[in-house]
Amino acid sequence: MPSKSLNERIPAYRNALSSGELQKTHEGLVGIVQNLRTEFSKKYKSEFSVANVLHGYIDFTYFYLQNDYLKKKKLKLAIVFNHKNANFELWLLGQTKDVQIFYWIKLKEVKWVKKEAMPEYSIFEAPLLLAPDFDNSKKLSESIHSQFTALSHEIFNTLEAYE
Repeated sequence: MPSKSLNERIPAYRNALSSGELQKTHEGLVGIVQNLRTEFSKKYKSEFSVANVLHGYIDFTYFYLQNDYLKKKKLKLAIVFNHKNANFELWLLGQTKDVQIFYWIKLKEVKWVKKEAMPEYSIFEAPLLLAPDFDNSKKLSESIHSQFTALSHEIFNTLEAYE
């Protein structure tokens, strides 16, 4: 079935934007990620350097974390808000596509790695918080920090085990 042309998709696009709800919701979600980035920058300043918030097209909002260990391996962690799934994920990224491919092959037996195909932007994408409560910012933040601490330790242990 052929895809609709851009002109054919414009009415649905205009309709989605007409109420202003989409823009307000997106702005609120990006604000949550920006607040998380600020918290991470303060809380983990002795462990990680934290990059600014970046935006995918309309699909992802994220920020990178890196420490000396990751930098030596040409890797980064990313706290990612996946707009399509409305959840948070922790991604392991390679600095270049070659690094990404190298680690994807090397870590193929790890539970987070998709064996059938490498993700487009990462080595793997691990769930961080699947059902966020966006109306309780304190609980949301605590949950993300708690999950990040546990999951990042598990990722570092895994990376060290595969050296």
